[in-house]
Amino acid sequence: MTSTNHVNLSFNLLRYSYGVVILLVGLDKVFGTELIVHWTQYISPFVLGLLPVSVPVFLIAIGIIEIVVAVMMLTKWPRLAGYVSIAWLVLIAINLLMAGYVDVAVRDLLLAVGAFVLVELASEVQGQKNA
Repeated sequence: MTSTNHVNLSFNLLRYSYGVVILLVGLDKVFGTELIVHWTQYISPFVLGLLPVSVPVFLIAIGIIEIVVAVMMLTKWPRLAGYVSIAWLVLIAINLLMAGYVDVAVRDLLLAVGAFVLVELASEVQGQKNA
């Protein structure tokens, strides 16, 4: 397997796994199914105090944003979706630290690093297509 093939494989693995998982998480929040987890437990008291809307409305809004990012990731904007994912995951990690979920916050920071790798691979793959 050539170096180009390794880059393309790595990029596509990250792109589609992030895209599908982000889509499923967003749909879970929008429809309130809580098949993945009871999402409200992860909202810090600080954030709860700042919400201008009810928690269900907040979760639906977050879910819609996640669905949009997933569609971007799975279509022709994976690099932009990667940047949004990095910022999103860091903000989530900060919220989780305030809520006392250090283990989950560390996981989300690691996911943010993976999203950065995805952005870098997207740059490389897009550069190959333009060459």
